[in-house]
Amino acid sequence: MSNRIVIGEVEIKPGEKKTINLPLPDLYTSSNIDMPVHVINGIEEGPTVFISAAMHGNEINGVEIIHRLIKSNEMKNLKGTLIAVPVVNVYGFIAQSRYLPDRRDLNRSFPGSGKGSMASRLAYLFMHEIVRKCTHGIDLHTGAIGRTNLPQIRAQLDLGMEIKKMACAFGAPVVMDSKKLLDGSLRKAARKHNIPILLYEAGEALRFDEMSIKIGVSGVINVLQFLGMLTSEGSHCDISKKPLLATSSNWVRAPQSGILRAVAEVGTHVEEGEVIGIVSDPFGENEEQVLATACGIIIGRTKLPLVYEGEALFHIAHFHEPSGVIKALEALRNKHRGSM
Repeated sequence: MSNRIVIGEVEIKPGEKKTINLPLPDLYTSSNIDMPVHVINGIEEGPTVFISAAMHGNEINGVEIIHRLIKSNEMKNLKGTLIAVPVVNVYGFIAQSRYLPDRRDLNRSFPGSGKGSMASRLAYLFMHEIVRKCTHGIDLHTGAIGRTNLPQIRAQLDLGMEIKKMACAFGAPVVMDSKKLLDGSLRKAARKHNIPILLYEAGEALRFDEMSIKIGVSGVINVLQFLGMLTSEGSHCDISKKPLLATSSNWVRAPQSGILRAVAEVGTHVEEGEVIGIVSDPFGENEEQVLATACGIIIGRTKLPLVYEGEALFHIAHFHEPSGVIKALEALRNKHRGSM
């Protein structure tokens, strides 16, 4: 692929770095607003990869991941082109909201339309100015408000060996096979153009989580090394390493309304029937245990103690060898703890 790239009518030549501000609809105060895009175009040809964050405006870990990535010395010898968009949903980011001002979810609005709703127009702009000019992508997310996720990669692994190797090369402790893509999602729209995308989930909304950020930065660099865009030091992990690949997952829900006291945290290995939480009334007179419905690793949980009956509390992923995930997670913690 040629290194010549044009975004928003701005040409970025081989060997150049530029920040481009893609104009968006004004605020109703008549204030101008833009989507910032940072482009690093290597001298040598190679893949064109986008890294995006804050697709949901309150998911901010990815903003810091991109900030550190752009400043990394690793980027000095890049082959191909890196397009970094730290804040896709600028409106939601300003308002500290998951959604756009029209209350639509941007990640349910793709591929969008240049003449549609506000969400549809923003999706269309991102799709045509960024995504369709790339060969690969990594979209950075967190859990929603009041919910945290263990660092994990989600990808549609049946698309081929390349996406499997990308997912494994990232180096997150968990890889989830997302066989079903939601209507209107970025990944489903990109699939029609044969653009493989990894989705990185880690931490919670409106919070910086240092471990999730460090794993994210190193993970993106690992993928760029795998794609031949950066000099690779050491070998990449093997997708056949079963402990990393979740076979399935399920949510454990609140058995009654009340106040949740969580017993298990994300990253915990649980057995079927094990007590992972207790839901009680405010006086503790009526308590009911929350039991793990299967053996696995908790990869997500609510952080809010006030819950309604049926509310999703703990997300458990299932593995052939869950002990391997625990070892991988502990190794990652030790690696990044030393650099914090």
